[in-house]
Amino acid sequence: MRAISLLGATGSIGKQTLDVIRAHRDAFRLVAFSAGRNIEQARIIIEQFSPKVVCVAQKEDADTLQSEYIGRVRIVSGEDGLIEVATMQEADIVVNAVVGSVGLVPTLKAIEAKKTIALANKETLVTAGHLVMKHAADYGVPILPVDSEHSAIFQCLQGEQQKNIECIILTASGGSFRDRTREQLEHVTVEEALKHPNWSMGAKITIDSATMMNKGLEVIEAHWLFHLPYEQIDVLLHKESIIHSMVQFHDGSIIAQLGTPDMRVPIQYALTYPDRFPLHIERLNLAQVATLHFQKVDMNRFRCLQFAYEAGNIGGTMPTVLNAANEEAVAAFLTGQISFLAIEQCIEQAMERHVPIAHPDLETIRAVDRETRQYVKSLHM
Repeated sequence: MRAISLLGATGSIGKQTLDVIRAHRDAFRLVAFSAGRNIEQARIIIEQFSPKVVCVAQKEDADTLQSEYIGRVRIVSGEDGLIEVATMQEADIVVNAVVGSVGLVPTLKAIEAKKTIALANKETLVTAGHLVMKHAADYGVPILPVDSEHSAIFQCLQGEQQKNIECIILTASGGSFRDRTREQLEHVTVEEALKHPNWSMGAKITIDSATMMNKGLEVIEAHWLFHLPYEQIDVLLHKESIIHSMVQFHDGSIIAQLGTPDMRVPIQYALTYPDRFPLHIERLNLAQVATLHFQKVDMNRFRCLQFAYEAGNIGGTMPTVLNAANEEAVAAFLTGQISFLAIEQCIEQAMERHVPIAHPDLETIRAVDRETRQYVKSLHM
């Protein structure tokens, strides 16, 4: 039986991870989780799974919960609490499903504790990929991708050799506004942006999908996960989200991973790797689908994807700036402070003013992250 610590249990990926654990109670047990500010959901998870450690964001909430579960569960809070969940001695696998750069330090600490990492937190590799991958190599810790695209690439590469890869192709749905021109995006609402045509995701990731920043972050992640230069990482629009990604080899062969759009598949694969467990989900019926569509990405239309390639190629602290600026800009859009297209403007301004620092250490990354957030907030105060 594999013991699991779950960072971000109340988000979209976290909830679906719990679904997988429920489906295989004989194979998995939840020993610790974090719940942010969702205290009511934390109570439900505690009652269902009886974990030993639970982390919430605020100390006041931790004190309240601790008074309710004296002798049953240890309740912790803040970054120190996240680290405790991530490094819990009993845990075999740490699923990092939090949103944002808050997932970075717990991941590094989990690696030091030699936990297998099932990674769904994009920002960890985007902001500090060079540190995380070196850390994982130094400690001999596997990092298993949970994102559907990276899981697809990972599955396609099983039994293959790195030297034979010509390129990897990440597929993109195009998000809520894939069929709209830039002019039609001037006055779109938050409600419109949150209506993803294929996937059920959290608010921040859904907005990232609409701007294509989600795909940009995945490009940077893929660079680190699969040790490939950016010129060997392509993006292709594929509105059905049936082909989750592909690998092209230097003999011309292309291997793809297909399936219905259901995140429980890559989540479960990361938890069971190298095995596969049965999963009771809708099966892909290609005869019913009948036609699949593909389209080249227009970088002038989806500028956030272009920003991500630029930040990745520049390297150093520039991806940290990209990520921090995007997080703050998306938060401002979701609260009605800025327009949809202003998300791009905030990111572009933050990148233009930043002088990148090569090979940054953790403290430099965190300092640049804080400074960038302050700057972007100042743009719409």
